[in-house]
Amino acid sequence: MSSQEKLVEISDIQAAAKRLEGIACCTPVLTSTTVNQITNSQVFFKCENFQRTGSFKFRGAYNALSQLSESQKQQGVITFSSGNHAQGIALAGKLLGIPTTIVMPENAPIVKQTATRGYDAEVILYNPQKNSREELTQNLAREKDLIIIPPFDHPHIIAGQGTTALELIQEVGELDLLLVCCGGGGLISGCGIAAKSVLPNCRIIGVEPELADDATRSFHSKTLQFVNNPETIADGARTTSLGQITFPLILEYVDDMTTVSEEAIIRTMFFIWERMKIVVEPTGVLAAAALLEGVVKSPGDKIGVIISGGNVDLKEVGKLFN
Repeated sequence: MSSQEKLVEISDIQAAAKRLEGIACCTPVLTSTTVNQITNSQVFFKCENFQRTGSFKFRGAYNALSQLSESQKQQGVITFSSGNHAQGIALAGKLLGIPTTIVMPENAPIVKQTATRGYDAEVILYNPQKNSREELTQNLAREKDLIIIPPFDHPHIIAGQGTTALELIQEVGELDLLLVCCGGGGLISGCGIAAKSVLPNCRIIGVEPELADDATRSFHSKTLQFVNNPETIADGARTTSLGQITFPLILEYVDDMTTVSEEAIIRTMFFIWERMKIVVEPTGVLAAAALLEGVVKSPGDKIGVIISGGNVDLKEVGKLFN
């Protein structure tokens, strides 16, 4: 077993589940007869759009912040995020009495900026065309003596996100396939560890936008690839690359990676709004898009699909109704 594997194991995810019990929502699993007919399979949607702060990110954020020492909690934490991790850290910090500072891009959805400030976080905006969010965060952390809690490349974050798949499997039982969206790889790393540990024969497939395909290229080339400020509607997948921790975990636990077009993301988002009657954001439907658009086909199988979030800016999405 490599050193990377030892950073996060199923026992860490199970421990995270105990920390989150009574704090995070045990989100619902929804089904759709229409989806089952379209895909000729049995599909279970794990709806993290109903999680606190509207996405799975709260799981990892609370798991990470709850393990800080008392002196670290008093110092305060800083992170960088386009919105969902920002809200997760902000709420977790508020619940635990930890001051939070969030570095967010100027083009982050207003709904996410507003919610983050609503959880009492200090929000610092930056121009993603001119500044590196990682470098800006590191400089601020040094100046203000803050602890950096990154959005995905952190063992406690990954373990917290893995509770998503653990809950899904506990509710629906065995799965033949699990589809997970991918940005920086925290969710799919954690879910891959959780699923493969309890269901070794379950296939794990990650999905990202065609315009932000660095993880797919990394997976197939076995070499870390990068993308610079991708112009995808899926703002949660605009990460530059996978992390030093998440990349090896993905290579170990994920069976395949694929991409979906911007048009497929929009069609799937509207389909889920209209047919399943739930609000989902563009990043949140990446995994569903791969299945509903036929990018991934698994007829006759029992399939889990992670809907990662529902923090959509309705004013912006309205522009897509053309």
